Amino acid sequence: MSEPLLNLVPRAEAVQSMKDFKSDQEVRWCPGCGDYAVLAAVQGFMPELGLARENIVFVSGIGCSSRFPYYMNTYGMHSIHGRAPAIATGLATSRRDLSVWVVTGDGDALSIGGNHLIHALRRNVNLTILLFNNRIYGLTKGQYSPTSETGKITKSTPMGSLDAPFNPVSLALGAEASFVARTVDSDRKHLTEVLRRAADHNGTALVEIYQNCNIFNDGAFEVLKDRDRAQEAVIRLEHGQPIRFGTGLAKGVVRDPATGDLEVVEVTPANEDRILVHDAHATTPTTAFALSRLADPDTLHHTPIGVFRSVDRPVYDTLMAEQLDTAVEQHGNMAEQLDTAVEQHGKGDLAHLLTGNDTWTVTG
Repeated sequence: MSEPLLNLVPRAEAVQSMKDFKSDQEVRWCPGCGDYAVLAAVQGFMPELGLARENIVFVSGIGCSSRFPYYMNTYGMHSIHGRAPAIATGLATSRRDLSVWVVTGDGDALSIGGNHLIHALRRNVNLTILLFNNRIYGLTKGQYSPTSETGKITKSTPMGSLDAPFNPVSLALGAEASFVARTVDSDRKHLTEVLRRAADHNGTALVEIYQNCNIFNDGAFEVLKDRDRAQEAVIRLEHGQPIRFGTGLAKGVVRDPATGDLEVVEVTPANEDRILVHDAHATTPTTAFALSRLADPDTLHHTPIGVFRSVDRPVYDTLMAEQLDTAVEQHGNMAEQLDTAVEQHGKGDLAHLLTGNDTWTVTG
């Protein structure tokens, strides 16, 4: 078992507060944006980690959410569109004394950055990735994004989007991510708890955060936020607990014995023993993936939130460090070996090495 990341990051010398993690930069999102709620939750949660602020790094790509590093009084980098996971991977693997966080959006992570995201997940690098999903391109003024529902009318799809949307949780589980969760920007308690569990995870943790864009896609998740409708729509996943929801927990999730698919049923004495018990630590992601497919992309009825999967598997940066240590043990210090070779054989001729014996000169 590899050593948990937080054990390698230096501890803060004094008790910290939310104020310590607020930068002196003016927060410049549209009034009412869901990003404010996420920023406040992260700033309020950070002191719990007890880590030195100079050993915490926030890396972002391009988008509204990607202004996040400016507002955190830690180290940070506003990087390149879609490339935040690649840059963060370099940091995490070369500096294991850092707690590295990625802040990205549905367009940044799942369009131009899709390839970088899935490989960070499959490698299981020590990263905590916060994926803000508002199902629209906000920074560039309202074009449809990879998570916009089919038929979405936007500036770039005036007759309705033809694309089938990505389900970020399904995508992450398909990439064998070791920790996958979903939460909602306006549910501060749930958001903070999910962040806490993601930060504790050893390896890549991806948290999808449903986030409202009140300018270009207002009310996209209203069914999950409205007090009356949310009780019938939101499925709160808790490890070791039956998957039940609704008024009086009258609804539950069962597996269809014929197809193996999951379905929502009214709980009765006849089917109560069939209600699934959530296992976030299951070895395979099969059931977690099936849970991620319950939410219809158009209505969002029966949408699970919480931790879908949290399992231990080898961490990339730990394995890489072990390989480097082994190489040094087996072969010694390479710099010393090179110095010895120069003393014995003299300096090499780079031009001769490049041309070798298989080149020729054309004259005339």
